[in-house]
Amino acid sequence: MRRVVWCCSILLTLFLCVLAKVRDPYSILAIKRKADTQEIKKAYKKLAKEWHPDKNPSPEAEAKFIEINQAYELLMDPERRRLFDTTGQTEEQPNFRKQHDYSSYRRFDPFDDIFSTFGGRFRFNFKHGDGTNTIYKKQSITYKSYQNSIIPLSKKQPYLLLFYSDWCIPCADIEPIWWRLDEELEPINFGMATVHAGREIELAKKIGVKTVPYLVMLLDGHPYHYTDASLSMVSSLDFIRSKFPHKLVQRITEENLENFLGGWMDNRVRVLIFGRLDIIRLRYLTVGWEFRERAVIGYVQMDRGDTDTIRARYSVSNKVDTLLVFHEDLHTPVASVAMTDLPYPTMKDIIEGNKFLVLPRLSSQSVFDALCPVESVRSRRRLCVVLVTQDDPAHDPSRAALREYATGDQARERDRVRYTYLFREKQVEFMNALTAGSGSPVETNHHIVILWRKDQNHLKYEWLEEGWEVEPDKHNTSREALKAAIQRLLHSNQPMPFETVVQELFDEHAQGIVWRIVSKLVSVQDYLRDNVTQDDLLPAVSILVTVLFIIAGGYVMSYLVKLEEERVGNSDSTFIDSTGKVTTQPQLVVHELRGETYNGLVRMLKPGCRTIVMLCDSESKAKLMPKFHKACWPYRKNKTLMFGFLNVERASAMEWYKRALVLGLPEPRDLNINPKNTLGTVIALNGHRKYYCLYHAKHPEAVFGFTPNPATSETEGVRRRHARSGISGDFMGFSDNDSETDSDVEVGDKRKDSIASDKPLLNYYSNILFEEQLLEGLSNWMDRLFEGSTLRYHINYWPDWPGK
Repeated sequence: MRRVVWCCSILLTLFLCVLAKVRDPYSILAIKRKADTQEIKKAYKKLAKEWHPDKNPSPEAEAKFIEINQAYELLMDPERRRLFDTTGQTEEQPNFRKQHDYSSYRRFDPFDDIFSTFGGRFRFNFKHGDGTNTIYKKQSITYKSYQNSIIPLSKKQPYLLLFYSDWCIPCADIEPIWWRLDEELEPINFGMATVHAGREIELAKKIGVKTVPYLVMLLDGHPYHYTDASLSMVSSLDFIRSKFPHKLVQRITEENLENFLGGWMDNRVRVLIFGRLDIIRLRYLTVGWEFRERAVIGYVQMDRGDTDTIRARYSVSNKVDTLLVFHEDLHTPVASVAMTDLPYPTMKDIIEGNKFLVLPRLSSQSVFDALCPVESVRSRRRLCVVLVTQDDPAHDPSRAALREYATGDQARERDRVRYTYLFREKQVEFMNALTAGSGSPVETNHHIVILWRKDQNHLKYEWLEEGWEVEPDKHNTSREALKAAIQRLLHSNQPMPFETVVQELFDEHAQGIVWRIVSKLVSVQDYLRDNVTQDDLLPAVSILVTVLFIIAGGYVMSYLVKLEEERVGNSDSTFIDSTGKVTTQPQLVVHELRGETYNGLVRMLKPGCRTIVMLCDSESKAKLMPKFHKACWPYRKNKTLMFGFLNVERASAMEWYKRALVLGLPEPRDLNINPKNTLGTVIALNGHRKYYCLYHAKHPEAVFGFTPNPATSETEGVRRRHARSGISGDFMGFSDNDSETDSDVEVGDKRKDSIASDKPLLNYYSNILFEEQLLEGLSNWMDRLFEGSTLRYHINYWPDWPGK
């Protein structure tokens, strides 16, 4: 009965605590309102250990522990914390999980007395109602916390995420391992968190969790998956160690010591850690990860023979672990600490206090914000002395002189004055903003500008009148001028003469496009290795091979086309016109239609074969033949086609052309043909079926864009309309009897003169055509020719060649 009363009292207390409204979370955790995440976690861990019900016998421990957890959850959620800071509201928000962990408290178990009679061997564990232990729920996070807190923190703090679920027997089995991991890794700056895979389905899907328990390591927002079949302490630590960058902590020997310490031009300090173990401890890796942007860590194994001179050089004892921090001076460390076991907080404090060189470079916006913080009050303004240089060894003396000045008597002013330099060619926009004022020097190299940042983008500045001289006779003058300017600005309210607006500095340490692509490929490889199973591998490989085959096939086809073009280009022939001009033409067999070739090109053509003939003279051939070649070139391999030209200067050729046209007219009549009007005409002759098709720039098909069906009344209607319009025979090179005289005078003679002077050949409805334009529509006409949509002129027989 006493146990029942005791259990009821505890349940009542817990119920009242859950319903109770959380008091001021800052006062509960004993922290300031401006406390950051690290301070909140530190205070929470301290109070949680003090008030944990299993360790604190006080009757108020349960309620106090719940209150501490509620305060911690509120402050770790950015939205709830902002709401409390603005409105004072402490109720939990709908998106925040409202379940708390009360399963660790001993509840009434009615079966304990029954099974305890068997010597305790058959005892059922009912104290964990959902199959999970306290640490899982205590460290449990939501998707919102993962996005808002965990991912930003993982940039400097590695995180371990364990996915679990209710009534998961393997999750309960690895609970002792997770406890040990938490005890080992939390003191060396590892973040530990758990995720309920059943409740946070979206987060589990985002990371790629397929089963529980599932371990993931988070570095800079990138998840790395633990893939071993079983989880043990050794395998998990090996997994963690393997996911850090390869050269995060470098091994240092006598051979590479000078190069390591002398690499400070990358704007990072050098840290040497002397240890006795042959492996690099995880705490060294985590401190290297946190300060990787500001420090390069090197590890010296003291029991190796090739490190004795290094220990002797810096008087390091081999009985304790030692940490040395170096700036620009390779011989003297600026800070050191020696302990039997270097704790993480000590290493962090030493590096944090010396993470900038004596004369650092403004190489990114984060460096600029740290060295030149914002101060809006003029009396407390903080100055940033910037030396303008270039990335050139010739400018090293100027930087060395300012570095010596910064380490001298002016070191006491470091809390309000920082000395830096920049590369002018890399910070172009920043320099443009500083040189926009009238007081800037013409040549800014080796000049000093003093900055005061009023806010994030606005700053006031002042240039020293004289440059920063390094010659012995002028150097003292430069030092005195700089000292006087700094003292005047620090101890008086005198305003600075110039003000400007600056954008963010160019990040000189950002990865280039090549390295970003390589990093992305490595990330994709890791993702595929962790998420693609053997069952998914075959379809993925099939798709990849198909894509590669298509790409390879396209490349081979393009290569063959290129070879063909080169072969054709190398086999070009030349044509020499009457003026002696040499014209290069593609190799295409073009025969002259005359008496000797007439039967082979026209009369004796086999069924389905055609001959394409162009009309020209010796004067226009040089201009028209290349265009004719170009239009016919795609059909050069068609064995049913032959190509030729008809020289209109030959009387027999014109007589045959006239007879062919007369046979194709609806009614026979006498024709008077002007040869100049026929230039650029193309005839497609079908010798077997006895018809021909005509192309000319003035052809009705080209002028009106209309192609009537052959052998229909529509064709005759078109011919009659064209006859009424006065152009019935112009496109063929002839006129009717009534206008033949005018045609000879107004067209023939004028055309002859215009050809010689390269003036317009044809003029129809104010459309002017030059000789070079006569064959522009030939390619489209040939397409219609092979489609069968051109007008066909049928004849009863092919006329004999005149004179044969």
